[in-house]
Amino acid sequence: MAAPLMSLVWTDHITGRQGFLVVDRLVRGVASGGLRMRPGCTLEEVTGLARGMTMKEALHYSPEGRYIPLGGAKGGIDCDPQDPGSYALLVRYLRAMRPYVESFWTTGEDLGLTQDLVDRAAVEAGLVSSIQAVYPLLDDEAAARRRLADAFAIEVDGIGLDELVGGCGVAESALTALDRAGVPYPGTRVAVQGLGTMGGATARFLARAGLTVVAVADVKGTIANPAGLDVEALLRARDAYGTVDRAVLRPGDLELPGDAWLSADAEVLVPAAVSYVVDAANEHLVTARWIVEAANMPVLPEAEERLAARGVTVLPDVVVNSGTNAWWWWTLFGDIGPVADEAFAHTRRSMRALVELMLDRADSDGTTPRAASHALVSDRLPVITERFGWYR
Repeated sequence: MAAPLMSLVWTDHITGRQGFLVVDRLVRGVASGGLRMRPGCTLEEVTGLARGMTMKEALHYSPEGRYIPLGGAKGGIDCDPQDPGSYALLVRYLRAMRPYVESFWTTGEDLGLTQDLVDRAAVEAGLVSSIQAVYPLLDDEAAARRRLADAFAIEVDGIGLDELVGGCGVAESALTALDRAGVPYPGTRVAVQGLGTMGGATARFLARAGLTVVAVADVKGTIANPAGLDVEALLRARDAYGTVDRAVLRPGDLELPGDAWLSADAEVLVPAAVSYVVDAANEHLVTARWIVEAANMPVLPEAEERLAARGVTVLPDVVVNSGTNAWWWWTLFGDIGPVADEAFAHTRRSMRALVELMLDRADSDGTTPRAASHALVSDRLPVITERFGWYR
């Protein structure tokens, strides 16, 4: 594929820290993609994420839907989100990026940042909204904004709907793979790396489907129990960064090293935290049958090749974690209302159909799910281009 439309490196005049913006493509003059903050974030990383957003947007195109795909973009800031100066840095970054957010980049939470924090910083930076570039494409801006605000105000058993829909999509991806293989949910074990926005919601949905979550990892290490963890108790005991208070652990719950989740005795692994965690040096530790990529780019290509050679199926992030982005636009454009049950039902139907299509394509082409997802994007891009235009 061609080079990105735009790559930008910003250096903060106070701290010297760098931030990045990559716009991969514009569709209808707009691109969509979140803003992450993590120490060590690079332009290369953000470039890959922006390309992934282009693919996610294309994969969710439905000619019958009100939501029309946008282009792909991504932002990143090289800073620890727990650094005392991180919020002020975020505001300065958004102030510098204001012309792009106003014109063509719609953004929101990603790794290290919550939507509440992004919204607060955007206002302080002088923006109307972090997604204001899409407003001119709406039939009724006021009604659409009310609908999205109402959706963000919903909580289900103590967790916001905006956090839950992404995990619902990840869980449905895993359940689709299990169903195709004829594997029953009871007795199927899961290990999750990361108990933040995506990992926590995924753990909840999989546990409620009947699977046994045997390990979860956070920055302090891995919590494990072969008989199953109390997922709801762990969710209630986590802080804003997904770190669990160990005081809630039960007899039988084990505290293990941080990378122990990777070799957990489980059928399903869900990397839901940072990128590049499964590589050629550690892939041999994986005993699971499926890796379900809730995080962006967690499995490196060489590792994936080796995993495939020994029968481990990797369900790629470009499909698996696309539910959150799609839910924003389904809600804003009016395909669904601000109702939790409607959001979950639509997410499950859409994700199951997409995963089935991807796995059917992989089977017919004799290739991996990731290659099949790329093939589906290649099929859909010309249709989108012909109907809406494709600007570089």
